[in-house]
Amino acid sequence: MLKWVWVSIVIVIVDQLSKWMAVANLEERVPEAIMPHLNFTLAYNYGAAFSFLSDQGGWQRWFFVALSFIVSAYIVYWLRKLSEQERWTAISLALVLGGAFGNGIDRLVSGRVTDFIDLYVNFDLFFLTNGHFAIFNIADIAITMGAVLLVVISLMSPEESETVKT
Repeated sequence: MLKWVWVSIVIVIVDQLSKWMAVANLEERVPEAIMPHLNFTLAYNYGAAFSFLSDQGGWQRWFFVALSFIVSAYIVYWLRKLSEQERWTAISLALVLGGAFGNGIDRLVSGRVTDFIDLYVNFDLFFLTNGHFAIFNIADIAITMGAVLLVVISLMSPEESETVKT
């Protein structure tokens, strides 16, 4: 099912273009209001999700570069083994592949991931700081969408998943 790799390629292109535009047009940590509850705020993440391991002095860059490319290689292997009927699994894997590769490129080239999408609400919740969720990017959205779709597919009975997949 490598025919779905085009989805990954589109994700990487859109992700890299949007990051390039963010760097070219935004000042770091200065929010630009786009609409209510959405800012574009340039931020750099030297770690993983929610800046995990970002303060480790540099070794994490190469760890996450290697991890993203190992995961990408495994996803390509998995995609090759899928049957034609497993279309939704292939699409979800292609989303994860595009996101992992997009963030992997950032880490390889600059040692950090460029983030700029800042969603917020006007009150604090246990997982939001001052109403703001973590700043993220298009690659993060693709990874999340693909992972959620994989979980949903895995929770379906075989009969239901075949209906969704055709």
